[in-house]
Amino acid sequence: MILRCFTGLLASLLFCAAIRGLAAETNAPLTVCTYNLRFASASGPNAWALRRPLMRELLRDLSPDVLGTQEGVYSQLKDIAADLPGYEWIGLGRDGGSRGEFMAVFYRTSRLEPLEFDHFWLSDTPDVIGSSTWGNRVRRMVTWVKFRDRASREEFYFVNTHFDHQVQQAREKSAELVRNRIAALTNAPVLLVGDFNAAAHSNRVHSILTADGFLRDLWDEAPVRRGENLGTFNGFQATPVNGPRIDWILARGNIRVSTIEIVPFSKEGRWPSDHLPVVAQIVLGAAPD
Repeated sequence: MILRCFTGLLASLLFCAAIRGLAAETNAPLTVCTYNLRFASASGPNAWALRRPLMRELLRDLSPDVLGTQEGVYSQLKDIAADLPGYEWIGLGRDGGSRGEFMAVFYRTSRLEPLEFDHFWLSDTPDVIGSSTWGNRVRRMVTWVKFRDRASREEFYFVNTHFDHQVQQAREKSAELVRNRIAALTNAPVLLVGDFNAAAHSNRVHSILTADGFLRDLWDEAPVRRGENLGTFNGFQATPVNGPRIDWILARGNIRVSTIEIVPFSKEGRWPSDHLPVVAQIVLGAAPD
C-alpha cells in the first residue's frame, strides 16, 4: 500500500513537472535577426573568404531562431548553411533561380516548421520574376515564409526584403506594396524585417509602414535596447555612432518584444559585413506592452 501511494505521488510530481516544463517551453522567447550580409566579393580587403570566418562566429554566437538576410548570393548562402548546422533556408535569386541576390530566410529546424512560402518583386508587376518598374536600376524583391513555432504551436509570417538604395519613389512604392501584401495575409502575427535603406522616423518609408499602427517598430517598443547610439550601416569602417538606423524589425499582431540590439561585432579591424545585425527577443501570441 505504501509503495503504491509513493508510486502514485511520484507519478503526480513528474506529471506536474512535465506540465511546468511544457509551459516554460511554450512561453520561450524567439530570437529574430535581420542582417545585410554584403554580397560575396571575390577579391579585395573585404572579400568573402576573409569575412566568412567572422560571419560564422557571429551568427553562431547570436544563435537566431529565424534570420532574414539581404544581399547574399547563392554560393555565399550555401557557405552560411554549411557553417550553421541545425538550420535550413528558403530563398530565390532576385533575377530568378539561383541568379542574383537573395532575400534568404534561415530558420532553426528544431524550433520552427515552415508551412508555406512565396516571393514577389517590388514593382507594378510583383508576380513577374525580375520585374522592376519604379526607376530603380537594381531589382528588388520580398521572400516570405509562414512558420509554426514547434514550442508554442503559434503560427506567424516572416517577411524579408531589401528596398532600393537610390530612388526614394521606389522605396515609397515598395512600402505601399509590402503593406498591401501584408494586409492580405491571414490574421496570424507578422514580422517584417530587412534593409529599408531609409532612416527610421525621418523617412516617409517608415511612416507608410507604421501609419495607423499597421506595423510597429520593435526598436521603439522594446523595454531593453542595446546599441541605442549606433546606426546599422558602417561601410566596413568604424562603429557607426549616431548613424541612421536603416535595418528594421517591424511587427503586426500579438508579438511582444523584450530586448532588441544592434550588434557591433568586429575583430582586429575586420567586419563580417558593411551592416550591423539587428537582433530581437520576442514572444509570439502575447499582446504588446
